[in-house]
Amino acid sequence: MLTTLALRHLLVRKLRSLFLLFGFSLGVGVMIVLLSVGEAMLDQARDVSLVGGGEVTILPQGIDVEAMRTGGLSGMYFGIDRSRFLTRQAVGGPRHGQLVRTVSPSIEGKLLYLRHGDRTIAVRAGGEIPSRAAAVGSALDILSGSWEDSGLDSAYVAPSRRQLYDELDRFHLPDRPDSTWGEWHYFNIATGHDEWWYVTYLIGGEVLRGGWGGQILVTHRRPGGQYERFRFPVTHNRIRFDTTGADLTLGDSWVRQRDGEYRLRVRAGAPGAAVQIDVKLLPAPNRYFPPVELSEDAFLSGYVVPALEANASGRICGGSRCRRFAGAPAYHDHNWGVWRNVTWEWGAARGSRLSLLYGGVYGPERDRDVEKGEVESPFFLTLVDSLGVKQVLRFDKIAYEGSRSVSGSSRASAPARFSLVANRDADTLRLNVQVLDALATEMSASEFRRVFLQMRGRFRLTGRVGGQMVADSGMGFFETYIRP
Repeated sequence: MLTTLALRHLLVRKLRSLFLLFGFSLGVGVMIVLLSVGEAMLDQARDVSLVGGGEVTILPQGIDVEAMRTGGLSGMYFGIDRSRFLTRQAVGGPRHGQLVRTVSPSIEGKLLYLRHGDRTIAVRAGGEIPSRAAAVGSALDILSGSWEDSGLDSAYVAPSRRQLYDELDRFHLPDRPDSTWGEWHYFNIATGHDEWWYVTYLIGGEVLRGGWGGQILVTHRRPGGQYERFRFPVTHNRIRFDTTGADLTLGDSWVRQRDGEYRLRVRAGAPGAAVQIDVKLLPAPNRYFPPVELSEDAFLSGYVVPALEANASGRICGGSRCRRFAGAPAYHDHNWGVWRNVTWEWGAARGSRLSLLYGGVYGPERDRDVEKGEVESPFFLTLVDSLGVKQVLRFDKIAYEGSRSVSGSSRASAPARFSLVANRDADTLRLNVQVLDALATEMSASEFRRVFLQMRGRFRLTGRVGGQMVADSGMGFFETYIRP
């Protein structure tokens, strides 16, 4: 009976029947596709060759996911920048300790070249940390021998304090000889409310080819507001630096890092204009910013902050004045690169609970484009607390306002205040700075007429990060370049 009714309905209502059959077929087709996609996703989610075990996989931005599973060529040239930082702090650090049990870094399909005599062979290689791979369920099946963490494996995921700061603070060799190459340790130490020191250990020039050397640069802001500057050149044959660590020797002066504590020593100058520094500087745990490097054609700029917040104790003598101090707020960063006609915006500040760092570099070409109004530089602002980096945001300009006098130049003035607004997704921070003091240094190159400003100021930070309101204030050091 039902069959008869269905056949008569098809004959009488042909158009309606065709429409219903089309809709039914379309629904069945969509369901088949969805089930196929779901099954494929489930297969990929269980595919150890793709995910490397675990519950969440972090892949390089822009990579073809299928290439990770099949080993396609498009996966050979991708990597995750600052993966050590992600493993130790951003993902696997104390901030997410209750959520993330284990982070297992791995690399697959890396293109390497194996050389044997006159032969060069292209090979693909991979690597994992044995203990971490086992913890996420992707350990290799060992048929013979053992597969255990080496000393380098342990240093990658959980370095000692000395290993961490040597890795962050190591020195570099330029890719090619360049007279404008420079690399330096920079420290600032606030020994009082109205007294501070800038100390720089600098090497530069055509490193390892004879045409290079170094300098000790010390600037002292005295309590009365006057500045003293000291500059002591050092010949290359009296310089020792380490491409695997932070240690640097310039003549009788040096920087040493042991177990996360820095020792600064300076012995330079003639009687009446000598500087003696004996300081211990201890970085606060987790308050560092990982190495970043910008490169465009012949332009290279590298930067790392091993101690965004630190405490310093010791003794500094400049000229005829000596100062002993303990627990003084301090900061340390490390720069390297090619510095021909390069300018920057920079600031580091310390509040009651938070530390902040912002910056951005203008290379020669970008600097000219900015002057024409054709480009705005992408700057970053990072917020750091006792658990490490809390957020990294972006901004494209700083609003300088007002004018105030500076030390060191009669032709220049400093801004009285400035502000910036940084964003990332739903997070927004506003930074306001009141400039309290400024020192100007005029650049000597005739084709590069700029004035370098080093400022001390009081900041106020407000905004929202991670769904929480943020507010803090304190003191900081800030730098910029202006035209005379």
